[in-house]
Amino acid sequence: MRVGAFLVPNFDDDFLRFLQQYGVADVVGGFSSIPDYTSKFPPEAGDQPGNHWKYEELVQLRERVERYGMTLASLENPHPAWCFDHVLLGLPGRDQQLENLAITIRNMGRAGIPYVGYNWMGNPPGLWRFSTRTSTTYPARGGAETDLLDMATIDTAPMFREREYGEQEMWENYEYFVRAIVPVLEESGVRMGLHPDDPPTSSVGGIARIFHSPEGYQRALDLADSPASAVNLCLGNWTAMGTDILASIRQFGAQNRILYGHAQGVQGTVPRFNECFLDEADCDYYDIVRAFDEVGIDTFLAVAHLPRTINDEPPQFQGHAFAIGFMAGIIKSANRATADS
Repeated sequence: MRVGAFLVPNFDDDFLRFLQQYGVADVVGGFSSIPDYTSKFPPEAGDQPGNHWKYEELVQLRERVERYGMTLASLENPHPAWCFDHVLLGLPGRDQQLENLAITIRNMGRAGIPYVGYNWMGNPPGLWRFSTRTSTTYPARGGAETDLLDMATIDTAPMFREREYGEQEMWENYEYFVRAIVPVLEESGVRMGLHPDDPPTSSVGGIARIFHSPEGYQRALDLADSPASAVNLCLGNWTAMGTDILASIRQFGAQNRILYGHAQGVQGTVPRFNECFLDEADCDYYDIVRAFDEVGIDTFLAVAHLPRTINDEPPQFQGHAFAIGFMAGIIKSANRATADS
């Protein structure tokens, strides 16, 4: 098990040097890893040709990360929501959005980037955090600030789209996506990891959510019927599900279908939970790393959703340092216990 981190928007070489100094091994990028990504992916043209990463851009990003001794392991949400929403909702133009994604995946394979992460949530484009959190100033330890989700408030919000999208429709759209993209993954040597619904509940904003339980995940893997389709084990959302995390690691690990995970601190479950420091999380990260060792999955957990502490402006050097150090200690202790057992 290794410690990972996300590239923040508009990151510079000082941020990469910082991650290297604190022992990060694996880095996760995304659509915002391109400067001025709204020019690269214009919001008014989300279903038009050309909305994809070029091979040269991917190589440049990978080599930039590698100069600091780290691996660019994944592009998570490589296209912004407005370049994927027609796929998710089964709208006209989805085939072009799928083709754009296929080009990116093929170029990722050529560029040596092994994983692509994605979600199936349908939040309003550009408003992920503010459409699925009811407060971003929830008081955490010592006056730090973090995020809160209260479904009593979310359920009163207007619909995200012009109509409701039901569970069966979302499953049909997902199957269409899988049938189109799995052959591309297999030929490219890239694997995709599915992020859980955030919040993990049955519907938000009039759009059904189908990946808020282990059962939904298993159905997705069965539909794909390919090792190219796998799990992004976001432990913050997995905690908020209120399910047995260790059982899920064993279930999906036994199938070799866990790509990597996110290390996030969460207290509580749906319908109300808050984010927190990792050492206060309801899930036990020591037991989680031991479970990964048990099933033989050698991967990384990327720290994310960090509480905002005093005098720590973006990119949150203090928050990253605490989370990275915490996970590094947990991993070292768990791996030693596994070796001694």
